[in-house]
Amino acid sequence: MQTRYRKGPATGPRIGLTASRRVGNAVARNRARRRLRAAVTAVILNHGLRDYDYVVIARKETMRRPFSLLLVDLENALKRLKAWRDE
Repeated sequence: MQTRYRKGPATGPRIGLTASRRVGNAVARNRARRRLRAAVTAVILNHGLRDYDYVVIARKETMRRPFSLLLVDLENALKRLKAWRDE
């Protein structure tokens, strides 16, 4: 995950998802992005800083990783990047 502070009015976090060909074929990449989108909705929209942009990068393990662990991974990444916000 990558973050960047965005100047201007805080309209909410902007989120980008990416999956390279290393993840797999088009079907695998789309599935990985869908899983990440659901995890991002659950974590970043509730706990991410509002004036930041986020880029979440899919890996091969994204498809096999249990969804509950994807949520924990995103939470840990936000905390590590100092972009965590308590509700």
